[in-house]
Amino acid sequence: MRRKEPCLKLEKCHFMVNDGIVLGHKVSAAGIEVERAKIDIMTSLPPPKTVKDVQSFLGHTGFYRRFILDFSKIARPLNNLLCKDIKFDFTPECMKAFEDLKKSLITAPVVQAPDWNLPFEIMCDASDFAIGAV
Repeated sequence: MRRKEPCLKLEKCHFMVNDGIVLGHKVSAAGIEVERAKIDIMTSLPPPKTVKDVQSFLGHTGFYRRFILDFSKIARPLNNLLCKDIKFDFTPECMKAFEDLKKSLITAPVVQAPDWNLPFEIMCDASDFAIGAV
């Protein structure tokens, strides 16, 4: 079996920094907070008017789905708009789902630092193509 040496892209590596942006959140010694630019974009986002708009919005929020409690339940009215042979009718339930998802992305951080006083597990995966850690 041939052994692979890990390699890093220096332009993607940031060492010895005081703060940085991770998944749209500013991480620093002061804690984790939502990036101001993201808040401005999300608050000014108009409701979807077409199926393509709904797909685009759900595609963006879907990236954070594992961090949003009950994401599937919240997004159900919007997902129903994507069903085949369904007339596009943006109901008040759809509007509530849209606003709830926007709010969850700009309020309490969807990313949290570990509690260093409790045990936790770091998972990593290395292959011939990529290295990742959670």
